[in-house]
Amino acid sequence: MTPIEEQALALGGIFEAALQVDKLARSGQYAEGPVSCLLQSIIERSPANTLAVYGGSHHQLRGGLQALEAMLDRDTAALQRDALRYSMNLIALERQLSKRDDMLSVLGQRLDQAEIQVRHFGLLHDNVAASLGGTYQDTLSTLRMRIQVHGDMRYLQQPDVANRIRALLLAGIRSALLWRQVGGHRWQLLLSRRKLLEATRSILQG
Repeated sequence: MTPIEEQALALGGIFEAALQVDKLARSGQYAEGPVSCLLQSIIERSPANTLAVYGGSHHQLRGGLQALEAMLDRDTAALQRDALRYSMNLIALERQLSKRDDMLSVLGQRLDQAEIQVRHFGLLHDNVAASLGGTYQDTLSTLRMRIQVHGDMRYLQQPDVANRIRALLLAGIRSALLWRQVGGHRWQLLLSRRKLLEATRSILQG
């Protein structure tokens, strides 16, 4: 993958997390394939390459890449506004996290514990969602900036749904970190919009 394709892929991961958060908040449902891919990305901390973060394929991020394409193409009909807001907030929140070495250390310790639970229970088990959701709540949700999730209160008030939403927000942060690691910057969304759009389409077609 080219550097700009790696950036587009990481952005696709952010958008996929945002889409699944929106879906859960509105319906209490989620897509197992993308969610498994996103949760696995959290504990994939020594990947061989950028694609390996997502299991070696972009397939489970197609929805996120299509949402990214709609934003970059300024396609207002296809734009998913809440998912876009969550995505931009995740990028901003990761920037705050990157300045907090103490919080990054706690995150590392908690993810070690989550990795053990994943091996024991499996990625989509309620205990894993509770562990990852609790990790997000105890760390990122204490920062100055908070992500407000909108949806149906019947679902948002269910502990299992709330845990999965927080776990997916943590996955979005993982992709935002990856985006920065492969050279992503917020200004690129404006200045390199056409290049990112071409790279996104290249991934989707490939």
